[in-house]
This record gives sequence, C-alpha cells and structure tokens, in this order.
Amino acid sequence: MIFKDYYKILGFDTNRVSVDEIRNAYREKAKKYHPDMNIETHDSDEIFKDINEAYRTLSNEKLRRRYDLTWYRYVGLKRNKKDYKQKRTIKELLADIFFGGVNREKTQEPRIPKYGENIVTRIEVTIAEAFNGANKRIKLRTVDGKENSFTIAVPAGIQNNDKLRIAGQGKRGKNGGRNGDLLVYISIRDSNKLKLDGINFVYELPLQVWEAALGTNKSIKILNETIKIVVPKATSSGKRLTIKGKGYKNGKGSRGDLYIITKIVLPEQINEKQKKLFAELKNTEK
Repeated sequence: MIFKDYYKILGFDTNRVSVDEIRNAYREKAKKYHPDMNIETHDSDEIFKDINEAYRTLSNEKLRRRYDLTWYRYVGLKRNKKDYKQKRTIKELLADIFFGGVNREKTQEPRIPKYGENIVTRIEVTIAEAFNGANKRIKLRTVDGKENSFTIAVPAGIQNNDKLRIAGQGKRGKNGGRNGDLLVYISIRDSNKLKLDGINFVYELPLQVWEAALGTNKSIKILNETIKIVVPKATSSGKRLTIKGKGYKNGKGSRGDLYIITKIVLPEQINEKQKKLFAELKNTEK
C-alpha cells in the first residue's frame, strides 16, 4: 500500500504547521494545479485530487491527529531504518490506528476512499453548432464493454479546444470515493468556404474576371445572416476585404471580424466571342 505524505503534497517538510498555513498552502496548490488551468498537463487531475485529499485530512483536527501518528512512524521508518526497532509495514501501521492494533493477522485493510479516474474524449462540431450552441449525442464504451450514451450541451460561442466537464460520468470510485468526470474537448470543423481564425471568420469569395476588373456587389450568407459586399474595381486574386463585427463570438458579448479573401476564377469553357474579347484586352496592354 502506498503511503501519501500529505504534508509534502502541500509543500511542507514538517507537520509542525498551523491550520492557517495549511489553508494558505492548499489555496495556492489548488489554484496552480486546477485541471481547468492545466489542459495540456495529463496528470493535473491526479495531483489536484491528492491536494484536496490532503487538505480534507489535515484541516480536520481529529483526522489530522490520527494521520500524524502514521506520519511520525512512516518518517521514522524512512529516516531511521537501521535503528527503528518496530519494522512494520504501512498496512500494519494503518491497522494500528484505524482498528486499534487488534490481531494484525486478522485485521482487514482500511477501506480508504479512492476517486475514480477521469475519461477524456474529443468531439467535433460545425462552426454553426459552435456559434449558436447545440446538443451533441456521444457514445462511449465502458471498461466492461457496455456502451453509454451522453448528451453534451455545447454552449454558444465555445472556443476551439475548450473543455467541457461532465461530473461523475468517468470511471467508478472505490471504497465510497466519488466517480471520476467525463472531460470532453471541442474541435470546431471548418466548412468549404468559411474558416475559423481565432475569433475571426475567413471566407473565400470567387469572382469572375470581369467582376474583379469592373467591380461588383455581392451577397453572401454567413450563419443564416445575409451580408452585402462591395468589391472595388481592379481587385486582384487574394485581396482581403474586412467587414467589422461579423466574425465569431469573443466571449465578451461582441464579435470578431469577417475577412473576405477574393479568388478569381475562369469559366470552364470559353466561346468565340469571349476569346475575341480576351484577345482585344491583351492587345490593350501593348
């Protein structure tokens, strides 16, 4: 059985610390290792659980008194292995504390609550679903082979790679410990013409040659909203036109911008009249 040094978890080398010191250390550690602040750190959930477990024990006078007995003996075993006469295992020490030291051979191992592990998955949503919010149905297979279905409420304006936490839907806890959580990471899928760039939209606008040369007015549909675009004369392919406030949600009640990227396209087939006009246009460049 692995002994957890709660004092060391909270950053102490000794148990001679006050309740206020324990409370302050807990707040600092909890803030540093909170899973929502450590998306890329895979073991932050386990560290955060250990921090909470340590604080619950050491902030309770009765539990701390019991724990300190084990802590003193454990430190004695580690620091004085040659001189420590009572060479007992951690299981035996815990049995002494929690079961009064009665007949170790028949004493059961204490049932210490253990949190269940989190389950991590990723789902894909469209730009429209992310912008407006949506309910997504997902299916996960459990360790025993069964299939569980969950409905995930994706909030409007969620950002790419944001994490949703579904409490209690992870792996089961042991010995009365709470279940783990289901962590769902969001991937926002671009469409053919509309792409997401942070809080801005990028839209590719096809233009015929004469539209780019003479200028034109175009209307496009972005998320059920019709937006009018003025294309100036002599617009080249790859030119960026900016429309303020028509991009993605920024989480503060406003929106980013819409970038229109022009792309000049040629007709699939050119008739004789068009050939003649293009030839005349070519001659004007001489």
